[in-house]
Amino acid sequence: MADYDVKTIVLRKNIDEFEVSDIVEQKKTNPFKSLLSRPKKEDVHVHSLKLYYECILMISGKYVADYYRKATHTISVDSNIHEVVLGDGTFPVRSKSGLEKKFVGKRGKNKIDLKLEEHVFVEEENELCFDHHGREIKFPFKINSKTIENYPKRLLEKNESNVKKPELTYDAAINKLQSELKKPMESDVRALNDEFVLREITEVYSPIFEARLIGPKKKVGIIRIDGVRKKIL
Repeated sequence: MADYDVKTIVLRKNIDEFEVSDIVEQKKTNPFKSLLSRPKKEDVHVHSLKLYYECILMISGKYVADYYRKATHTISVDSNIHEVVLGDGTFPVRSKSGLEKKFVGKRGKNKIDLKLEEHVFVEEENELCFDHHGREIKFPFKINSKTIENYPKRLLEKNESNVKKPELTYDAAINKLQSELKKPMESDVRALNDEFVLREITEVYSPIFEARLIGPKKKVGIIRIDGVRKKIL
């Protein structure tokens, strides 16, 4: 695997453990409810409440290419023009159908199909985000000086056992971005000159509170709370 320069960001919590405990207490029967029943609150026990830092992997880059492709451009010429000479090529007028002759007549414009090559330039930029399981997502947070921790690496080291690193490798994420940017090309392409430029790899760690619950018949339930947006996931 290549050695990448990775930027690390940790988002700040907007909720404390006491507020989280209150939410869990109010909603703790939810994981055990069914269409016909819901257990009583006293039948559900909060086994543990932990703060995790889950990684969202962000990859940005650019794809540039230039190449030649075959193309046909149609031009209109006067009715008394029978062919056009362009460079070393001679292009005859397109034969008219019986219907065209009937409606347009002899004085109607003639069409000439110019078979030529186009020099195409492509430049595509994008950014993809993946949750820590490697599923592609839309990034749901704002990043600025007010929303991020000042010493992200120090905080992650302090909570090392509760950090959920990305399951998707950098190489796999980059390949996904390249596939997104590099659209399928025409079959008649020559002299292709293309390049993918990796802009940035960023690991954004989001604080997630996870409550482990024990319900009736010792069934286990989980409630996850987004520590930034104060909402149950």
